[in-house]
Amino acid sequence: MSQIKALPRVAIVGRPNVGKSTLFNRLVGRKLALVDDTPGVTRDRREGLAKLFDLEFTIVDTAGFEDADAASLAGRMRQQTDLAVGDAVVALLVFDARAGVTPLDKHFATWLRKRGTPLILVANKAEGRSGELGVAESYALGLGDPVQISAEHGEGMADLFEALMPYLDAPALSEAEAKAAEDAAEMAPEDGFFAVPDGPLKMAIVGRPNAGKSTLINTLIGEQRLVVGPEAGITRDSIAIPWDYYGQPVRLVDTAGLRKRAKVSDKLERMSAADTKLAIDFAEVVVLLLDATLGLEAQDLRIADLVLSEGRALVIALNKWDIAHDQSSLFQGVRKALDDGLSQIRGVPLVALSGQTGKGLDILMKAVLEAREKWSRRVPTSGLNRWFESALDRNPPPAAGGIRIKLRYVTQVAARPPTFVIFGNRTDDLPASYGRFLVNSLRDDLDFEGVPIRLSFRGSRNPFRESGGAPARKPRG
Repeated sequence: MSQIKALPRVAIVGRPNVGKSTLFNRLVGRKLALVDDTPGVTRDRREGLAKLFDLEFTIVDTAGFEDADAASLAGRMRQQTDLAVGDAVVALLVFDARAGVTPLDKHFATWLRKRGTPLILVANKAEGRSGELGVAESYALGLGDPVQISAEHGEGMADLFEALMPYLDAPALSEAEAKAAEDAAEMAPEDGFFAVPDGPLKMAIVGRPNAGKSTLINTLIGEQRLVVGPEAGITRDSIAIPWDYYGQPVRLVDTAGLRKRAKVSDKLERMSAADTKLAIDFAEVVVLLLDATLGLEAQDLRIADLVLSEGRALVIALNKWDIAHDQSSLFQGVRKALDDGLSQIRGVPLVALSGQTGKGLDILMKAVLEAREKWSRRVPTSGLNRWFESALDRNPPPAAGGIRIKLRYVTQVAARPPTFVIFGNRTDDLPASYGRFLVNSLRDDLDFEGVPIRLSFRGSRNPFRESGGAPARKPRG
């Protein structure tokens, strides 16, 4: 299992709140990173495919550099920045031209010089005259002429292109490397979360804060890619990570924890929750991670209901299984609570695992791949109508008002999720309970257990109903 890497990498670094994420969004051409005036919004590395005129490269947004103890949250964020700089062919050291060069900017520049990675000094927010003094101060850093830009307004991109050219003018990639780069760095079209190719499995990890989502992803990919720790709510924006699982391309998405709406008052947390919901919308399979030491809570059921209402395939994982007590009764209790709480869908896969030790991860991936296969399945028309005839024989439609309802045939109009339409007459009179019978029969007979199914009815026009009586007869002769 390995993470795919290709294309030259450029890291954006700097102290908090200088506009790194705004520059990242500008270079990838869409708003992928959360941007807010609050310092320190970005905590994990975020990667995207950047295009600047005819230069293509992987751009890496990093957490704002802070001088802190290595064991603290800020220190762990700095370690992620260190890793990003180590992988990069060049780093963009961004500072706020309007605020001028601060002691932290100087400290960061000194630290980066020791790393040995080539540096380009970037003066952001340099539009107008308000940044002139800051630009002049930056020469004291000893990094040469700063590239003056406005990431928010797109000014100075030609100058940034010229500065990057010497580092990115690499020989063309081989066909295999180019394909790997496309799979690894391809993100969403303009307002989507990521692109929708058929190949990579799009898998989002969701759950309440501190359920262990980032730790699980780090263990899956085999590296400390995401910031983790005991603090709840470390992850703020959804981070897409390309990964290869025994030859199966996967796009893993780590998301911010979802709390009860009534508890969310902070603007940044609302933005994070919206980003998580967007990740669910563009996933194929969503893994809802539960903390086994806390069991199943009402918020977990609300998240599961959100996933299913969006039509995504769902797998539920009990994390921290290695430290859970009375495992057998816990598993059975959660299974029963899920069946009761998610009555609209039976058989959602439930997997016990430990993101810390790696136990159960292959079982998780097996459940995820099976859920995706069912979610994407199309049933041949002949087999579908054999099922339909058998279901009608077992339980014919009721006679509403003493008049028989006739259902004629069924067709599958879409997959992902499986979507079916049944045609007949007087379908508006069918009770909801009969629709549930047909959905449950589809699950049981055609192996759609555990995935959402959409079923609708289409009725033929009834001229007697529309006119309030029989149509007029044509005169003879």
